[in-house]
Amino acid sequence: MGKVIAIANQKGGVGKTTTAINLAASLAVLEKKVLIIDADPQANTSSGLNFSPESDQKRTLYEVMIGELDIRDALIQTEMANLQMIPSHINLVGAEIEMLESENRESALKNALAPIRDDYDFIIIDCSPSLGLITVNALTAADSVIIPVQPEFFALEGLGKLLQTIRLVQNGVNPSLTIEGFVVTMFDGRTKVHSQVVSELREHFKDMVFNTIIQRNIRLSEAPSHGKPIILYDVICNGTTNYLNLAKEVLDRNS
Repeated sequence: MGKVIAIANQKGGVGKTTTAINLAASLAVLEKKVLIIDADPQANTSSGLNFSPESDQKRTLYEVMIGELDIRDALIQTEMANLQMIPSHINLVGAEIEMLESENRESALKNALAPIRDDYDFIIIDCSPSLGLITVNALTAADSVIIPVQPEFFALEGLGKLLQTIRLVQNGVNPSLTIEGFVVTMFDGRTKVHSQVVSELREHFKDMVFNTIIQRNIRLSEAPSHGKPIILYDVICNGTTNYLNLAKEVLDRNS
């Protein structure tokens, strides 16, 4: 059965979508069959993998979540042979309202995924920067959570609310949910505060923090505008090396 990993942080701008896209692509390069699900109405993962939701508005996660579309009919093949995607659309904002009266509304995504879980080694879910019903659905469907953390003190302060939400999900609809790890993103070794925050993070969360650190890299920020993961945009840059190392670390933790 494929492992489902949610990439979550309610704080925006921490490299969550960048991590989702490039971890998924790196796992695919390492010969794992991967599905990435864009569970953010902003649809940045979708555009970052060269898909415009406007080109096919009726085959997105929104239709799957409200029960109008079988999940198999929402699968999109990306440029990479081992990587498929379920895209998002701004309509996903409305799904939270439409699902309010539904029974088992927190489990809609988990139930939709059930028929295809065995088809993949990893299913990566890019969550929205909020703690609403769609994110709760992602955490309910997930086996574990990877939390991207920007090395700024305000970013650390915001972790408490996310960890509280994870505990609520564990105590309620998904007791087997674990934290896969914290990954430091946008790291600049020239900045003293970045090193201090990483030290504090490691001191507090110990080996729950991945050894791999994602360095600040201009090529990483350029790649989404070309609709490519970093490994297809610039195979020799630090961003590619960082995310391949993160993927290997994820595989080691799941071996």
